[in-house]
Amino acid sequence: MKRRDLLVFAGLAALAGCGSPGAGSKGNSGRLTFANRLRVPPLLEPAVAADGTKQFSLTMRAGQVELLPGKPTTTWGFNGAFLGPTIRATRGDRVAMRVHNQLGEPSTVHWHGMRLPAVMDGGPHQMIQPGATWSPHWTIDQPAATSWYHPHPHGNTAKHVYRGLAGLFLVDDPATAALGLPSTYGVDDVPLILQDKILDANGVLQENYKPTWGLIGDQILVNGVYDPFFEVTTTLVRLRILNGSNARMYNVEFADRRRFHVIGTDAGLLAAPVAVDRVQLSPGERLEVLVEFEPRDQVVLRSLAGDNGIDEGDYELLKFVAADQLKPGPSLPQRLAASPRIEAPVGARERKFKLSGSDAINGREMDMTRIDEVVPAGATEIWHVQNPVYSHNFHIHEVAFRVLDINGRQPPAYLQGPKDTVFIPRTSTVRLAVQFGHHTDPKTPYMYHCHILRHEDEGMMGQFVIVEPGTEASVPRTLPSHHHHG
Repeated sequence: MKRRDLLVFAGLAALAGCGSPGAGSKGNSGRLTFANRLRVPPLLEPAVAADGTKQFSLTMRAGQVELLPGKPTTTWGFNGAFLGPTIRATRGDRVAMRVHNQLGEPSTVHWHGMRLPAVMDGGPHQMIQPGATWSPHWTIDQPAATSWYHPHPHGNTAKHVYRGLAGLFLVDDPATAALGLPSTYGVDDVPLILQDKILDANGVLQENYKPTWGLIGDQILVNGVYDPFFEVTTTLVRLRILNGSNARMYNVEFADRRRFHVIGTDAGLLAAPVAVDRVQLSPGERLEVLVEFEPRDQVVLRSLAGDNGIDEGDYELLKFVAADQLKPGPSLPQRLAASPRIEAPVGARERKFKLSGSDAINGREMDMTRIDEVVPAGATEIWHVQNPVYSHNFHIHEVAFRVLDINGRQPPAYLQGPKDTVFIPRTSTVRLAVQFGHHTDPKTPYMYHCHILRHEDEGMMGQFVIVEPGTEASVPRTLPSHHHHG
């Protein structure tokens, strides 16, 4: 056992004696005044080329922003000082990105949730050097979903995301437009990017990556705003919630325990709305929910403490303040997704992955030159992901999957939609029906990894390639060391 894993287990033993979840100073309940209007990230307008391609430009750069009022914080962002604009495109669109790096150190931009060729994926093999511009392009071919983008440089992802490099990428689909879901961006279709930070008394961002999970902060930002409120003007509001935190999990509910409806998971819409009063999001996960409001409603969205180690403390997130008169919204649809649910065929290939400590899968740390798995294009497989230790989660690039069971039990109904990231509780095994795409490239891998970013950086990540069916045995399992352009 490595020394750092011994330290982790010693730390967990100490945590076990710390009393109930949320004990002590953890949490902010009753301390917020909801004084700051929620900022909604602007939509990034594309230039449209003669052939119809939508061209989006992003620049990664450092800047300053007041995360706490009156206290400038040095941060990173896309096209601004912190976070990034929301990209919106429609199924069938051809998109071209120009990503310029003004950070002074190499980085990447990964399109989390996108079905696209591996060379366009923005993982650790597609490094962008300081001063350079990366220009990936692809055709959007996936159902409506709330995706996002963030850096993915191996060993530095936690730092780059924590400093502020993240943004939403919304995919629309004509097939679901007829559902009449709320879709006026920033009015009744509202993104909520949840992130925790550690800011000192002067507003300086603290980068304190502790053992076990890395950085878990005690100041929660929503869309980069601390202590926020949102003014509701419609009776029905669609919230697109992203857990953009490095490690923190959120157990989200309304303070009045009102019920709301989950309509979508990471990779698309559910078959039908699911009524809930609380939802759980681990890092990288997204949920789309519909919430009903009445005139003059005032209600706080909050996250309750859990016992997973990464969800300590009760935190108020955001206050919704409804106007005296609300514009009537559409009625809740009874059915949602047109696409069939993901099913593994009889005799599907099964693969097993064991997440050990904080830095290995199947006993091996990430190696940029090693291909761990070779998958035939278009396959649907069953992946068993075993977690014998403390909380982890698991993200697979390019794919959509359905959670079959967690320790043999079906997941909650709201988590049975198409996903790309899943929480894996301690000492549990999750089975996934994983649907792979049709973009083949035997020399450029996609990633699978824990999305607790410190774990990813430390090596809890593997690589797979998608190849023409029948060629799996002839594909090299190593990449040249110069393949990594960092």
